[in-house]
Amino acid sequence: MRTLRYLHAVKEAVQQEMRRDQDIIIIGEDVRQSLRGITKGLVDEFGSDRVIDTPISELALVGCATGLAMSGVRPIVEFQLPEFVFFAFEQIVNQAQKLRYMTGGKLTIPVTYIVPGLGACGAGLAGQHSDTTYTYVLHGGVKVAIPSTPYDAKGLLITAIRDNDPVMVYLPAKCLGIKGEVPEELYTLPFGEGVIRKDGKDLTIIATGHLVNVAVEVAKEVEGKGISIEVLDLRTLLPIDKDLIKKSISKTGRVIIIDDSNKTCGVAAEISAIIGEEVFTHLKAPIRRISRADVPVPFSLPMECYVMPDKEKLINIINEFNF
Repeated sequence: MRTLRYLHAVKEAVQQEMRRDQDIIIIGEDVRQSLRGITKGLVDEFGSDRVIDTPISELALVGCATGLAMSGVRPIVEFQLPEFVFFAFEQIVNQAQKLRYMTGGKLTIPVTYIVPGLGACGAGLAGQHSDTTYTYVLHGGVKVAIPSTPYDAKGLLITAIRDNDPVMVYLPAKCLGIKGEVPEELYTLPFGEGVIRKDGKDLTIIATGHLVNVAVEVAKEVEGKGISIEVLDLRTLLPIDKDLIKKSISKTGRVIIIDDSNKTCGVAAEISAIIGEEVFTHLKAPIRRISRADVPVPFSLPMECYVMPDKEKLINIINEFNF
């Protein structure tokens, strides 16, 4: 084990997989220069045939990746921001995701989309650079992973690269700089298996991405008040770990879902439906959700924080429960 930053764990996953498999390439805008650092130095090691800069057209580069995947290549596509997924939505959802089904399994589309930079309170990126887009691709049936730790970032990304279906791996901006223990060797983490980040018996917090770390921090703070909180990190949203959710709710009887997508038709809404349909009789209190407001993200920092899920909102809702 070594201590690595989350961003460096992502780069190591890409680099080690490209060394292992000559069919893996990475394409995107400025990947040879590497604006974020994920692909830094890769062109020097693997050459311009495997580290490919593209024109500024997400629709074109994602379509190119689909064609490459159909011909036996395993492309990794790096987006610059989550919003740019909108430009490529037709190619991802209407082409890459459907072609295996439409060919009766004769074709596989092993494309991994790396999407760094989910917005969060304090980013100040305004309406067109702050969106979370994973709910849109979930509706299209695309596999989605959101690692919250450096260890998960490497393991889930390697799993995604080896998957024969399109996979979106979202990297929250608030996680990119955090440090954690990461094995040097290659390893994978299974999709559809969440993890308990903190055990508890009074309340379950189900969180995604950077909000997992917020939930753990809050859970530790309220222990002094005699409140025992269990924190679930789903790690992947499709497939989702229903068994972990149901087991925890059956134990605690109370739940808060905190997620960085919109409240309407968002991830928290879907998890609420799962709980309501499958473990309703175990609930001791109404399901509570903390999500983004259904508005564009304002440029003003105070207003931005007002519409985003954050630590303060989580604490306030915990205080509303009768334990």
